[in-house]
Amino acid sequence: MTAAFSQLSPHGARRVELPGKYGPIAALSGPEPAEPRATVLLVPGYTGSKEDFAPLLDDIAAAGFHPVAVDLPGQYESPGPADETAYLPGPLGEVVADLVATLAGDGRPVLLLGHSYGGLVARGAVLAGAPIAGLTLLDSGPEKLPPGFRLSALDVGEPLLRSRGVEAAYALREEISARTPGWVALAEELRAFLRARFVASTAAGLLGMAHALRTEPDRVEELAAALAARKAPALVVAGERDDAWTVDQQKDMARRLDAPFAVVEHAAHSPNTENPRGLLDILLTEWRSWLG
Repeated sequence: MTAAFSQLSPHGARRVELPGKYGPIAALSGPEPAEPRATVLLVPGYTGSKEDFAPLLDDIAAAGFHPVAVDLPGQYESPGPADETAYLPGPLGEVVADLVATLAGDGRPVLLLGHSYGGLVARGAVLAGAPIAGLTLLDSGPEKLPPGFRLSALDVGEPLLRSRGVEAAYALREEISARTPGWVALAEELRAFLRARFVASTAAGLLGMAHALRTEPDRVEELAAALAARKAPALVVAGERDDAWTVDQQKDMARRLDAPFAVVEHAAHSPNTENPRGLLDILLTEWRSWLG
């Protein structure tokens, strides 16, 4: 038995591989509407994967968009290099920009959504010239993580990851999670999946992304200029109880991007699994307006 919505939620997408500079990019593609209005490229966050968007895929398709969710290089089923610097938002943004160009080859506009660390990567893609028709930043911030338990967990986990490897780091992650206020025990099937995808990820990827989460500068003004040059709209969305970047930080980022800001009720850092229906109401309304 799994949670009502989770990475194991059923969907009609198929597992595919897309071209990438470090090897095939694992993806969930579809379902594909008969006449798609646009392709939506969904980019996960730190320690995440394409399955984070499982609860959204069928409804995105039913609204007339073709969803494509990916594992970034080094995540779960996508291979990645041993160089930790390859996992910073700039280099990964170039990978995503290439994916956008590939997907845009069918003549349809591409909308880009980045969740959490994936939002920093999506920003990197826009700055690298990705030919997007719109950008959504979901529970992502303007710069490095602010002080808090997520930042502290990265500081504690890095030396263990370097000295004892990915499996030991995940054991610590589970221990920390169990001590977090509001922690809820997961169904065994879901718990097994989350562990399997974490230990399948590369140590270099986890270390490189963690470094960026501690050091990434504020590049909001650059992003605003790049979006204006492309005449591409943007949207910033946050769970009402986000515990990574604060809601106020994300609201201010939206102001600086001259973009709408929306809050998903009954959600924290992952509305895609915590309240996908509330998130979809926001996303689909905005995306339809972008395409007229």
